[in-house]
Amino acid sequence: MTSAHPVDHATTGPATTGSGPAHQVSVLLYSDDITTRDAVRAAAGRRPARDVEVTRWLECATAFAVTEALDAGGWDVVVLDGEAAKNGGLGLCRELKNEIFRCPPILVLTGRPQDGWLAAWSLADDAVPHPLDPIKVAEAIAGLARTRASDRS
Repeated sequence: MTSAHPVDHATTGPATTGSGPAHQVSVLLYSDDITTRDAVRAAAGRRPARDVEVTRWLECATAFAVTEALDAGGWDVVVLDGEAAKNGGLGLCRELKNEIFRCPPILVLTGRPQDGWLAAWSLADDAVPHPLDPIKVAEAIAGLARTRASDRS
């Protein structure tokens, strides 16, 4: 089960800031809990940082949908909920990092701050613990977007 949310640039304005063009990124978001997905989208917003603009979101409620979307390509940042039922984001992250060549950077949402070691085991590029701090979520997504942009250049 997935839900795509494109951004209409005609109503949201140009993608540039005073310092130059923004990194336009697409974000794939996995959680079986719609409340968590809504919290992540609200925290990141359209611009998690001045130089980063989210142009497309894809929300996935199943690990299968994540795998299909990543196989299709075109994602700059992936956010996985480590607390998702059935297929947790931590195990899914490790699987994706081991199986996808040039896997996009992955942010995992852990159950608590003490679960940082699980994020390290999962090979995640960054982690934010529950309860979600909107500033940390936005900073993490922006940082991973910058990493992805520098990898491409």
